[in-house]
Amino acid sequence: MSLFWTVQQQIKDAYAYIKDDYDVSLMEQLLEPINIVEADLEVVMDNGSSKTFKAYRSQHSNVKWPHKWWIRYHQHVSLDEVKSLSAWMSFKTAVIDLPLGWGKGWIIVDPKQLSDNEIEKLSRAYIDAIREHIWPTKDVPAPDVNTNWQIMAWMADQYAKHVGEWQPWVITGKPLSIWWSKWRWIATALWWLYVLRRYLGKNNDTLQWKKVVIQWAWNAWLTFAQLCIDDGAVVIWISDSRWWIYVPEWIDIGIISELKAKRSSVTEYPWATILENLDILDNDCDILVPAALENQITKENAWNIKAKVILELANGPTTPEWQDLLDNKGVIVLPDILANAGWVTVSYFEQVQNNMNYYREEDEVFQKLEKLMNAATDWVIETASKHNTNLRDAAYIVALTRILDAMKIRGR
Repeated sequence: MSLFWTVQQQIKDAYAYIKDDYDVSLMEQLLEPINIVEADLEVVMDNGSSKTFKAYRSQHSNVKWPHKWWIRYHQHVSLDEVKSLSAWMSFKTAVIDLPLGWGKGWIIVDPKQLSDNEIEKLSRAYIDAIREHIWPTKDVPAPDVNTNWQIMAWMADQYAKHVGEWQPWVITGKPLSIWWSKWRWIATALWWLYVLRRYLGKNNDTLQWKKVVIQWAWNAWLTFAQLCIDDGAVVIWISDSRWWIYVPEWIDIGIISELKAKRSSVTEYPWATILENLDILDNDCDILVPAALENQITKENAWNIKAKVILELANGPTTPEWQDLLDNKGVIVLPDILANAGWVTVSYFEQVQNNMNYYREEDEVFQKLEKLMNAATDWVIETASKHNTNLRDAAYIVALTRILDAMKIRGR
């Protein structure tokens, strides 16, 4: 089955709980994106040759404006996946109750094979191709996998060249020096921690001495790992795109951060047991954090999952047909549309501040973030109890209800 079929099924499953309150035609409008843009980006490489890269942009729904979407640079993609990720964005913003539309962007490229100069040219070419589709009150992109603040700065600069003025509110995830929200990276990592803390607290538990396994050692994920350690947890496994390392006592995240800053592998970490990144998600731990790509917990490894809690920081890391198995095993899944919605939340903060030309201090960002986290997590937990279902279904019920309410009141 395709990834987008899975997303469509998640929408239908959530609708089944609330079908008496909404006409089915409203739900059916959400089964396909409203707009797809495809482009071929031609870039002159450092050796003088010309190379063409395929790019996508999907808008899932415009019932709430402006669209908020992420730009990913990765060599493996299909239109099916782009559509899926744009739909998931719909549910992330809705479960947090943010006033945003939803979308996704992608360039098919392995950025590790490009120089910084080539990445800059590619980033500017993307804006050239889609500039007629983006503006501050309609369509606002942000960074995702293999994109960062520098790429967003290049894109914002390229957009300014086209419109003739600097408009920082058209792109989020920019450097602090050009109107980023203060402490955006740590705020994003804090969101994950807030969700985990809130769930554990509801069950009279904490992170103290919890053994944590994290799939993906990069940027905000490493900040999250350190925050877990600061809360008393012990990170014992961590991976990059190919390798896992295991240190039974604890992993020093500072050393991992230094390695990744130099684009080195986690295998250079001293005192570690090293394994090729095959199926290591079934390690004995308290909290498993799949934070890389989609479809990581599948029929090949779901039976062997030993974690008590799965915190989904990637998009769609658990294939839905195995959710029932995890439920039966007593594994609690904090679903992606709740657990990793911090990206869009702090991106929304930046967007609001850019438009107001007023910038909040760090403590304001943290307070507003925690308030939204507490409310969203509580809504999901309460909905799960009301409908006697798992947290994933509950998160979709909360989000879909809000989307359908907006469609209904607007007369869609």
